[in-house]
Amino acid sequence: MERAETHVVRRSAAVLIGLLCLWAVPAFAQGCAMCYSTTSATSKDGQRAIGKAVAVLVAPPLGVMTLGVGLAFRYGRKRDQEQNLDDESLPL
Repeated sequence: MERAETHVVRRSAAVLIGLLCLWAVPAFAQGCAMCYSTTSATSKDGQRAIGKAVAVLVAPPLGVMTLGVGLAFRYGRKRDQEQNLDDESLPL
């Protein structure tokens, strides 16, 4: 694939991922009834603490998934480069 085609594919993938993230935004606001009632019954400091706790609980899975996707792309790129080298070495 040419460099320009690769750039278009990457941009299209980024736009698709962005749209999928925006599509899921309403789900973040729903929350469960028990969480809502617990949070509304606490003080402002308690609400801030719960908000920080949620961020702390989300960070590890997000980091692991980011690492996994990054490694998958790295492996795929390396595999593609090796296949291109093998294809070039074959006699016609």
